[in-house]
Amino acid sequence: MRRPTVLWLLLVLIMQSCGSSTSIPSNVLKPARMQVVLWDVLRADAFTNDFIKKDSSKNAVTENVKLQQKIFSANGVTREQFYRSFEYYKTNAPLFKALLDSMISTANRNRSTTHILGK
Repeated sequence: MRRPTVLWLLLVLIMQSCGSSTSIPSNVLKPARMQVVLWDVLRADAFTNDFIKKDSSKNAVTENVKLQQKIFSANGVTREQFYRSFEYYKTNAPLFKALLDSMISTANRNRSTTHILGK
């Protein structure tokens, strides 16, 4: 009789631990939304590094902040929400890996579609 009780307790603990690791706090952007915003932020950083830094009449940091603000506004998030979410994902390696893997898959899929269409 005691053995089934212990097994049930272990099962409940395992289910709780699995559920809590995938539960994202309400003040953190959900993966799909974070993926979109992070992708745009990374593209803005690349644009800043590839083009704006080469223009001596512009301050790259200031221009990058302006680009990020446009991205946040377009996606309906604040700078604080994004960076709080970014920190959360960075400290949760499995979630961050899944987020990045999904971004890469989406980018590859879009690249393949664009190549097939001849654009």
